[in-house]
This record gives sequence, C-alpha cells and structure tokens, in this order.
Amino acid sequence: MTPRPLDILILSNGPGEVTTWVKPVVQELRRQLGDERAQTRISVILSPCPNAMGNEAGIALGFPEVDRVQAAEHFNRFLIWGKTAENWDWHPQGVVLFLGGDQLFPVIIGKRLGYKIVIYAEWAARWARWVDAFGAMNAQVREAIAPANQHKCQIVGDLMRDLSQQAEAENDQNCDQEIVGILPGSKKLKLTQGVPYGVAIADLIQTARPQTQVAMLVAPTLTLDTLASYADPQMSAIAAQIPQSRVTLVQPETNPPHLLTRTGHKIWLWTDYPHHHNLRKCQICLTTIGASTAELGALGIPMIVAIPVMQIDAMRAWDGLPGLLANFPLLGTPFAKAFNTVMYQIYQRKRTLWAWPNIWADGEEIVPELVGDFTPQDYAAVLLDYLAQPEKLAQMRGALQRVRGETGAAKRLVELVVNVSSRELR
Repeated sequence: MTPRPLDILILSNGPGEVTTWVKPVVQELRRQLGDERAQTRISVILSPCPNAMGNEAGIALGFPEVDRVQAAEHFNRFLIWGKTAENWDWHPQGVVLFLGGDQLFPVIIGKRLGYKIVIYAEWAARWARWVDAFGAMNAQVREAIAPANQHKCQIVGDLMRDLSQQAEAENDQNCDQEIVGILPGSKKLKLTQGVPYGVAIADLIQTARPQTQVAMLVAPTLTLDTLASYADPQMSAIAAQIPQSRVTLVQPETNPPHLLTRTGHKIWLWTDYPHHHNLRKCQICLTTIGASTAELGALGIPMIVAIPVMQIDAMRAWDGLPGLLANFPLLGTPFAKAFNTVMYQIYQRKRTLWAWPNIWADGEEIVPELVGDFTPQDYAAVLLDYLAQPEKLAQMRGALQRVRGETGAAKRLVELVVNVSSRELR
C-alpha cells in the first residue's frame, strides 16, 4: 500500500537556528525520507526573533531540501488564525518539528493541524503533557522533565556538533596561513564598539606578527560602507577615542574588499554567509557574547570573548523581560545602562561567565572572557600570546570539542520524527 503523503512543518526563528539546526535536519530528512516531494513535503515557518537579521527566509529558501518558506512577519497571523500568507494547503498527516522559538508555538499549531509534535530541546523541555516526543541535547534536559513524561524524551545530542562535522568535511582548516577572525556583530550597539576595537586590535596584531592575516566577518544585513562608518571618528565617539581605528575602505574590482589601516595593514572583509567555511580557516577569533560564541564553539574554533564596558548600554540581548525593556523605545537606553551596570557589578563579585562554551562547561572558563575597561592593546596582547603558543590553541580546541559532545544528532532527531510520524494519529 502506498504511504500517505506527509507534511513536515519546521518552526524556527533566528539566523543561528536556521543555519545550524534547520540546515542539517532538512538534509537528513531527505536522506531518510527521500526526495519525492509529492510524498514528503518540508515547510519552514519562521517566528519573530530579537536577533533576526531579516534574511532568514531567504537562507531557508536556499536549502534545496525545503519546499516552501514563510517569513517571520507573517507568523502572528498564522499562529492566531491558522492561515499562511500564501494560503498553503496541508496533508492530513504531518509532524510539527520545533527548531527554535517558543516551545508553546508547536503545541498550538500542532493541535490545530492535528499533527504530531516533536521538539528539539537544547536546554529545557516544556509543555510535555501535550508534546508527542522530545529530542534532547543531553541527559540533564530529560532529567528535568516530570517522571510521568520522561518516556517521551530521547537524547539525540547536539545539532551544532553536526555543523562542525559538516564544516570539516567541506573545508578542512587551512594551516598554510595564520588567520585571526574578528566578529564585530550585526547590530548597531555591538558594531559601535566591535568595529573600532576590532580595527585597532587587527593593526596591533599585524604590527607584532607581519605574517598574520586578519579578517572581519560582515553580517549580511550590513553594507561595507556602513561597516566602515563605525570606524570613522566623525561618526563614532568610541572611534574618536581610539586613534588606531581609522581606516579606508578599499573595494577593488578583482580582489576581495578590505579595510586599510592608517599603518598600511589590510583587514580582509568576508561577506559570504553563512560564515562557517571561512571561520574554519581561522586559528583564533575575537568575538563578544551572543550566538557567535555558540557557533564558534560548535566549530571547535578557539576564541577570545571581549566585553568592553566603554559603552555600558551596548548589551541588550537579554532573555525575557530584561531583553524586552532594554529594547523598548525611550525607556531602553536608561534601563540598559542601569541593568548592565548592576550585572557588571555582579560579574565582578561572582565572576559570572556568559560565553556559551563556558556555560556548557558548567562554569569552567575554557574560552577567556575579558570583561571590563580593557583597551585594544589588552585584547591584542592576549591574542598574540595564544598565537605564539600553538599548544594553548590546541588545548582550547580540544576542550571545545569535548564540551559539545558527539555528532549524529540530526540523524537521531530525524529517526525520532520518522518514528513519531508512523504512529497512528490520535
């Protein structure tokens, strides 16, 4: 008997989830369920995310395994009324697979469509009474579920480790060049600090080690002119305080674009997105707290996490109510200054760690977090110390690989989805 057509509806949200969770899962879905689109249809619906860059739908549409995508701006209408912007039809049988956002969303949508509900639970598994199955990152997630529902939870591992394995297969790390990557961020408040600091640090590194190449990774939402403007002392108060941050943007017709520092050093501008294959070329990266630390950790790339407090209101990516208030018009800036000042004082007393690899390691600082009134010279000195001691880089790389766990999470998660989809509908 011919199997009934199956809809796989993936719910996701931000750029990190789309590139590091959705991509390996849809590839594995096609491997296990086949490429017959009339038989298995894969849809991606995005929900709003405070860290979104606006092109997540385009990225998902670029995955050949996906049949259709709906952007985040249409999500609320779909959640409330059950109608997509293009009035999609749905097969009678399907699975809602959660890969980012609020775990309540798949419960609401799955019950409306009459589909089974599978949630990938990285840190917590919620709404267990109404969910058919959880694919958990580790045993701690399963143990936190009420005993009556723990049978619904299977440990599948970490999807981001699959990203690391794929990146290794596609582009082995280039050992012929010594490259330092700088990730200044994608939002204004991070770029305001990240670009002038990054330029000054790049200049100091290349002065001390002429053989070292430095590359700055450019978010897809930024133009090169906009990026360079953050290093302009006439446009940025922070840049005005850092003389080494002055640059000229060079965009030749044949060679890659770059920033030229006042001492004549080049900072290559990498615009390809996702950045994974370029990141694999780097011996070490400089970044700040946020999703980039998770991405670098998943790839096993050593990093220094810089959190300068020259502009105390720059950090606004908090979860929950603090994150909402910090981004609220008028109220946001004074709240962010007050909240971050308090958090910095707590950090000084308790040495709280914020980079994801250190959180995964239960508070062990496997990647250095430099929080405080640090200068570009301070950050450059730490990077240069690591570059001069390859054994320290290897030690950090090994620690990152250990803390992320085994690969194969996408395969196990899709096996769970297939198993759930074959169960008789309630």
